[in-house]
Amino acid sequence: MESTNDLTTYTSPNSTDVAHWYRAARATDFPENGGACVKYGDTQIAVFNFSRRAEWYACQNLCPHKMQMVLARGIIGTTAGEAKVACPFHKKTFSLHTGQCLNAEEDSITVYPVKVVDGFVYIGFTA
Repeated sequence: MESTNDLTTYTSPNSTDVAHWYRAARATDFPENGGACVKYGDTQIAVFNFSRRAEWYACQNLCPHKMQMVLARGIIGTTAGEAKVACPFHKKTFSLHTGQCLNAEEDSITVYPVKVVDGFVYIGFTA
């Protein structure tokens, strides 16, 4: 079964709305200051180990600009203290806190709560 390339698949949960914490992988499986893709059902999720800030983030892997599954390979950084990811192809940047596009009039991306417990990375979902 192929992954869904449809923006309606993604919904940002609030951390208080999390019904299920999905154990994605060991924290050591993710590159420092970079990202990797995991699947939750048919949904691709980009997970980022922003080690220089000691923070973890997760968002949809689908870039809304060209509808490509590429954000896990994006470049992470900050703008005015805001953690962001840039699409590796077209450099559209998205907040890893809110999902808002920071440098264009693009759709926002879905962001997910993340926690690391006992060396494993967990992503929060509502269902």
